[in-house]
Amino acid sequence: MIAAVGSPNLAPVDWFLVALYLIGIVAVGLSFGRQTQGTRDYFLGNRSVRWWASGASILATETSALTFLGIPAIAYAGDLSFIQVVIGYTIARVVVAIFIVPKYFNGEVYSPYQLMEGRFGKTGRRVTSVVFLFSGVLAAGVRVYITCIPLQLILGMGTDGLVVSIALFITLSLIYTYFGGIRAVIWTDFVQFFFLVGGGVFALFALSGLVEGGFSGLLAEAREAGKLTWLRTGGSLSGVGNIWSGPYNIWMGVFGATFLTLGTHGVDQLNAQRVLACRNVSDGRKALLMSAVLILPLFLLFLLVGLGLWAWAKGQGFEFAIPIPEIRPGVKQSDYVFPIFILTELPVAVKGLLVVAILSAAMSSVSSALSALASVATMDLLKGARPSMNEASIFRWSRGMTLVWAGALAIVALWSRHSPSALTLALSLSGLTNGASLAAFGLALFTKGPGRAGALTFA
Repeated sequence: MIAAVGSPNLAPVDWFLVALYLIGIVAVGLSFGRQTQGTRDYFLGNRSVRWWASGASILATETSALTFLGIPAIAYAGDLSFIQVVIGYTIARVVVAIFIVPKYFNGEVYSPYQLMEGRFGKTGRRVTSVVFLFSGVLAAGVRVYITCIPLQLILGMGTDGLVVSIALFITLSLIYTYFGGIRAVIWTDFVQFFFLVGGGVFALFALSGLVEGGFSGLLAEAREAGKLTWLRTGGSLSGVGNIWSGPYNIWMGVFGATFLTLGTHGVDQLNAQRVLACRNVSDGRKALLMSAVLILPLFLLFLLVGLGLWAWAKGQGFEFAIPIPEIRPGVKQSDYVFPIFILTELPVAVKGLLVVAILSAAMSSVSSALSALASVATMDLLKGARPSMNEASIFRWSRGMTLVWAGALAIVALWSRHSPSALTLALSLSGLTNGASLAAFGLALFTKGPGRAGALTFA
């Protein structure tokens, strides 16, 4: 076992790398601001974004800092059974690519909620838009809050570190989103995706070097402890009471995760906007199918990192050089293990690069939320309420809405510090409203059944 390397605090070189990344990513985003001309460009990227960039952006958006830190924590505390959930993620993307993406390109569509108007009128469109805005800002704000808790430890900030972290992520993400719109968001996501994957690969490599026998030794230890288990049937369909046994099982993945992802990737503007920015139906499908192909190996990478953390901690006798901080709502004890490993086991500069990977994931989630919220508020609500507005006015309002939603995210994140119920409320609403919106969307596009009243009941 290799001893801890140096100080648990970031060195000047680490801080330099972090600062260089933050300045660089904002500069990349701002460079697209000079190219952004009008609302169509701001929210759709003029429908000229490459499919592979959109595909990487979809992965970067959903692979937030919570994934970077939380997925390893799942394998650290359990096994590989989360893979079953990822199976559902994959199935849903294929379904959305085949059946829903073509609907996005029937005319000048800015959001999935716009498609509701043709069947259920302006009221149906407005209701689903408001539902998305309400649940979306709560979910995104809470994600910012939860992400900043372990980052407070990594960045060595004191009692006010949480507030500083929240302000940092929202402000920096706002700058390039405000000026460059969705094109800046997608291309910065593209860059951030490679930092994210690179950070995971390097962490696994480093952890393998700390375990006797390297990567094969790590797998051998995990197999002996039963941590390579990935399939849990949870009983049979005739024994309903056993189907949901355990934290994850194949039924949860095939049914629960599939329907959840149909909502998040088929109806939720957060991911749909990337597909809408593609050039045509074929490219939109390629973007989603790319994410379907890569999502399993990506999550498997971070689950293996979790097994490496477990083997490393086992070799340490589960005694860490840094005490695990007080547990807060939304953050488990195991969520701190990866940050502690980064701070205590990695050498100078490498430590900074792993912090950059976490920052990449965090900023990707914030910028994506800002663009999606501003798009729906402007194009689905404001423009419909004021049809006489000219293009220049709508474009100004587009950027203004980006500012408004940045403030709303900050308020929700800060509120979450003082209200443990905020997390429960946000996650509950997210699941509930995604299901309702998916049902209404399905009625609008694929049936001739209930009219406006039926759709509004679902929404």
